[in-house]
Amino acid sequence: MALAILPMLGGCVMAGGNTTTQTAPVAIERETISYETSRCFGTCPVYRVTVQPDGTGVFEGRQFTKVVGTRNFRATPAQYRAFAAKLQPYRPQGEQLIQPGQPGCGQVATDMPSVDIRWNEPSGASQHLSLYYGCRMHDQAMNEALRSAPNELPIREFIEAP
Repeated sequence: MALAILPMLGGCVMAGGNTTTQTAPVAIERETISYETSRCFGTCPVYRVTVQPDGTGVFEGRQFTKVVGTRNFRATPAQYRAFAAKLQPYRPQGEQLIQPGQPGCGQVATDMPSVDIRWNEPSGASQHLSLYYGCRMHDQAMNEALRSAPNELPIREFIEAP
């Protein structure tokens, strides 16, 4: 019986990373993920990327990106899984806001960008993480993982400014 269940667990990962994340296995191949960056004081790329479990995605360049406007793209299953896996340790159960005035932010540096990530499941359930990169005394490994997650998708040619 246990051997029959093992293949079904292959698409699951354990959530972890902080006390607000789920502790049960979560299939990373069933939800749509939206990743959105905000403006900063400077030329930070501002865009939104949404990717489906089948690899279809939409990039929306807004400011300081090579592509301004909407472009469709296709990620491989491995690229989708790598993107989802990079974000997974920081996926909250429900909503987590790491912003000025919220727990976990600490001292604040001004004029920094933020990232807003949403995981939307077919059942209608969703999780939301919003992180302001100017929050000091925050987990730098988390900051780096969230900043670099889009590198797992085939969208670099849309982001890099001319």
